[in-house]
Amino acid sequence: MAKIAYILLCHKDPEAIIQQAERLTAVGDYMVIHFDGRASNRDFEEIRATLKDNPNVCFARRRIKCGWGEWSLVQATLGALEAALETFPRATHFYMLSGDCMAIKTAQYAHDFLDRNDCDFIESFDFFESNWIKTGMVEDRLIYRHYFNERKHKRLFEFSHALQKKLGLQRAIPADLQMQIGSQWWCLRRRTIEAIFSFLKKRRDVIRFFRTTWIPDETFFQTLVRHLIPSQEIHSRTLTFLMFTDYGMPVNFYNDHYDLLLGQDFLFARKISPEAKELRRRLGRLYMAEDVEFQISNEGRNLYRFLAGRGRNGRRFAPRFWEAESTLGRERVLVMVVCKKWHLAKRLVERIHKITSVPALGYLFHEADTPLPDLGGIETTLDKRNRHHRALMRMLFDHYDSDRLMVCIDPSGLELIQDFASDRSTIRLLHLDCSFSDADLIAHAERSGLVGTQTPQQTLERILPSIRNDILYESDRIRDADFQGCHYISESGTADSDVTALAEVFGLSRQQAEEIYRDNGLFKD
Repeated sequence: MAKIAYILLCHKDPEAIIQQAERLTAVGDYMVIHFDGRASNRDFEEIRATLKDNPNVCFARRRIKCGWGEWSLVQATLGALEAALETFPRATHFYMLSGDCMAIKTAQYAHDFLDRNDCDFIESFDFFESNWIKTGMVEDRLIYRHYFNERKHKRLFEFSHALQKKLGLQRAIPADLQMQIGSQWWCLRRRTIEAIFSFLKKRRDVIRFFRTTWIPDETFFQTLVRHLIPSQEIHSRTLTFLMFTDYGMPVNFYNDHYDLLLGQDFLFARKISPEAKELRRRLGRLYMAEDVEFQISNEGRNLYRFLAGRGRNGRRFAPRFWEAESTLGRERVLVMVVCKKWHLAKRLVERIHKITSVPALGYLFHEADTPLPDLGGIETTLDKRNRHHRALMRMLFDHYDSDRLMVCIDPSGLELIQDFASDRSTIRLLHLDCSFSDADLIAHAERSGLVGTQTPQQTLERILPSIRNDILYESDRIRDADFQGCHYISESGTADSDVTALAEVFGLSRQQAEEIYRDNGLFKD
């Protein structure tokens, strides 16, 4: 059976570290603690004194003074791994943790999982081709030597970098290594760790190279594991669940995230807020439990993006604006059907198309597989369609050789509606205001990726009111915008007003509108 040696790099909160060590070793696993050399000696002595009688805990022989982005983090990890290999010969796996991590599965589940999967879990993507690095330097991390810490000595860091570039002091990457990059939170088998140390004894040049790379904890183990271990024995993923905000900051988890965390396909989560006392207590008890059934829904990241984005007007740094493009054409008529239930709107415009032959295009700004003609590439992605929406609509008018078009718009697309409504062409707007049962909301959440088929009922009960409020908020925004010529049809409306709206928006005769209203079943699911 798997026996895990946890490699804990930490620098604060001795009480939490002691609790974590006692909790994770209580079921027979091991822990090696590296307490940052810059941190309090008093805190370190408290941890050492409290845990000295625990045979499943040991300490790295040397406390390294660690700095973000420096080789010192890798050096501290290697020191802890050496201690683990020597002290715990029965350890089969070595799992990197920080002081902010906590288990979100039982020890029983973790051991069974590792027994079933004889492989290494470490993110390892091609350094140059993967686009893993979103901002900042990429190749320059490797081909120049970095002696200063950017965060502590920014001017020296930048001066050294600029000087090397000016003098052409590039260096070669070790020729036999294919550089990889990924998260530093990994779980590796014993034979993999042993292979890394054996390799490093022979290849001191590799250590010299990584000593002066920038942020080597994201490249060192990732590169060596891929170099030494067959690819079929590597899962390029982490077993620690972590998320980042729009601003690149780690997301903290709080007391009400318990059910969400347990539903994710991971063994640990980072970061658990220090203030989340109840969450820490419940997760602490969970690790030692037995025969717990977990329903893996794995919707955490999509759910967070939805909840974090609720109520925002505009974007991160400034209100969103659409590019200024020329008019669609004064003589043209664009009919927009706004509805959250996509199948209802598509069914309506298709029926209108059969009667009037006006082209109907569906949710082309929201649904990637909406059938569109070849327009030279502008139609190929949702991003392109939205970025150049006026140009796209002009090309569609031209393609169909028609002065009238019908499109469907999701209520979330208020900015699209506003931009088209400001055009000099004729705009007609019909808003189908639907009611939503809980089943409708769950189906919408599943289509949107907010929840999965295995999402716990407790999570659904918490998220459904937010989704319902979000839909109402979108509809209210459209009403508040007070678009000229906008017509509304709701399930509680009268037949006479609904028929009038259909006739005016689509240019139908009264008889045609009545026929559509009678036969179409506008709100029939």
